[in-house]
Amino acid sequence: MWLLLAFLSATLLGFYDAFKKQSLKDNAVLPVLFLNTIFSSLIFLPFILISVCAPSVVEGSLFYVPSAPLEAHGLILLKSFIVLSSWVLGYFGMKHLPLTIVGPINATRPVMVLVGAMLLFGERLNLYQWVGVLLAVASFFMLSRSGKKEGIDFKHNRWILFIVLAAIMGAVSGLYDKYLMGRLSPMLVQAWYNVYQVLIMCPVILLLWMPMRKKSTPFSWRWTILLISLFLCAADFVYFYALSLPGSMVSIVSMVRRGSVVVSFLFGAWVFREKNLKSKAIDLILVLIGMFFLYLGSRG
Repeated sequence: MWLLLAFLSATLLGFYDAFKKQSLKDNAVLPVLFLNTIFSSLIFLPFILISVCAPSVVEGSLFYVPSAPLEAHGLILLKSFIVLSSWVLGYFGMKHLPLTIVGPINATRPVMVLVGAMLLFGERLNLYQWVGVLLAVASFFMLSRSGKKEGIDFKHNRWILFIVLAAIMGAVSGLYDKYLMGRLSPMLVQAWYNVYQVLIMCPVILLLWMPMRKKSTPFSWRWTILLISLFLCAADFVYFYALSLPGSMVSIVSMVRRGSVVVSFLFGAWVFREKNLKSKAIDLILVLIGMFFLYLGSRG
């Protein structure tokens, strides 16, 4: 069950990346991110209020947000900082790079999560899972190499560095999620970390973007900004629920979620008309084969 949820989360993330790319095209980054945090928090705020004012309505369901001590909120606040750091770096990188380049770099996160999960949580993979992981890693590496045909110097491009750093922070977030899911309710974490992100972004907008907004790329409203929040919240809800299920493995869930590169690739090809698609399509076939082996290894 948890693996199927991971695949659903991956699909939703693919649409999320596509809407994010469209929203950031020739647009100011920080306001897009700020609105994303606002819309995401507004989605979960009603569940927080209902859980406090009329708990019997949602108690016992997936949408119940339980009360928690101050220490728990401190842990959630730390997650907000980790995720927001990854997002700021990732948003700037995605604005300046093709979607078919950003996806493969983001797809290196499961490798980092896998190493961390083995060291921190003692997770072990069976033969099928190892085959799936190795195929996926190889395909992601090949896909990244294909990106060099775009004329982007990976060693000296700061936006590549931004995406790599975003991937590292994303891997840290994935490991931290496994830690949190063993202690806190998934809905508690998801609802409150979105709210805390708004509070963190307020001074960022006021102190960094507002004074410089006339000297940088102007902001323009697009409806895809709202879709970023809707698809991200849905993807994260499914993701947190998957991690909370008995027997779930953060290394496998994180790997499958990076299968979102397949969806984003299709958007990059058909909507954004990006280049060098034939060589990248071969690499994507390896991604799918790798995901199938992960499924075989996790059925039991």
